[in-house]
Amino acid sequence: MSEQAIRVVVIGAAGRMGREALRALSAAHGFEVTGAIGRSNVGEPARALAGPDVADVTLEADVAAALDRSRPDVVLDLSLAPAAVANATAALTRRIPIVSGVTGLSNEDLEQIRALSESHATPAMVVPNFAIGAVLMMRFAELAARWMPDAEVVEMHHEKKLDAPSGTAMMTAQRIAAARTAETTVPPTKTLKTEGARGGDVDGVRVHSIRLPGYLAHQEVMFGAPGEVLTLRHDAADRSVYMEGVRLCLRRIRERSGLTVGMDALLFDAG
Repeated sequence: MSEQAIRVVVIGAAGRMGREALRALSAAHGFEVTGAIGRSNVGEPARALAGPDVADVTLEADVAAALDRSRPDVVLDLSLAPAAVANATAALTRRIPIVSGVTGLSNEDLEQIRALSESHATPAMVVPNFAIGAVLMMRFAELAARWMPDAEVVEMHHEKKLDAPSGTAMMTAQRIAAARTAETTVPPTKTLKTEGARGGDVDGVRVHSIRLPGYLAHQEVMFGAPGEVLTLRHDAADRSVYMEGVRLCLRRIRERSGLTVGMDALLFDAG
């Protein structure tokens, strides 16, 4: 990595992930936060929200104005789904790469971001989960699905998570479905005593969402075959677990072109 710090504007800086990112993107790790955007706490110093060791910036509300003023090397978007395309538009039309950790994006949202990235020749990343272990879990599930096609996903998150299933669960199910090489077992259940008892259907994979206080982010993927069960599980103990992935994406996004979804290309692709 170059000795010159990577200049970052953080969108969603007032949220829990945003505050964690303000702490994680330090000079010691080769970053300089040059702007912080939030829907709340506008006008407050970032240090009042995230601690005395974060960058000396003040929260702003206007994304475009912050980008024009600070001209960062990359934008980190940790806001909410309704704002994701607008934030990507603000960054990519200015030819500033963007890494988005926003969950709950639709296929239409992704295609809009892809089109913006390609038309402005500026890379974009959408990352449903920045935890290295979660990315490994999805890759292991993809490998297992080739040999054990019968699988279900259970994801558990805190009570304030707005979307269900989670982006990680959706991606896991889609990858399992794409990797299957054999037919699945058709369950005999004919009567559902309550709606949703069998979870949701994502490309033929059952996905169950739990929302309870006390959880942060957890996921199990269960594969069943005659005489055996394989269970993959990932647990996030606190939000700091995501920060190594955040830093990895911010450092390497300029190696990409177009839209990259997920961190697999950074962890597994040759070179």
